[in-house]
Amino acid sequence: MKSKFTAAILAFFLGGLGIHRFYLNQNKLGLFYLLFCWTFIPVFIALIDFFVFIFMFEDNFNYKYNLKTGF
Repeated sequence: MKSKFTAAILAFFLGGLGIHRFYLNQNKLGLFYLLFCWTFIPVFIALIDFFVFIFMFEDNFNYKYNLKTGF
C-alpha cells in the first residue's frame, strides 16, 4: 500500500530524479524524469507533483495509486 505522505516527501526531495514515480510504480515516467534530470525541468514538475500529492484527498490517492491490481 503506497503512502501519500511518502510520495510527497520523495517528490519534494528526490523528485528531480523521478524517485517518487518509481515508488508509485510508474516506471516509464520515472525513467523520463531520470533521463532529463540534467535539464532541471523534472525538478519543476516534481514540485508541482509535491503540491498535487499534498492537496489530493486520501481517497483519490488510494483510487489512483493503490487500487491497481494488474489484472
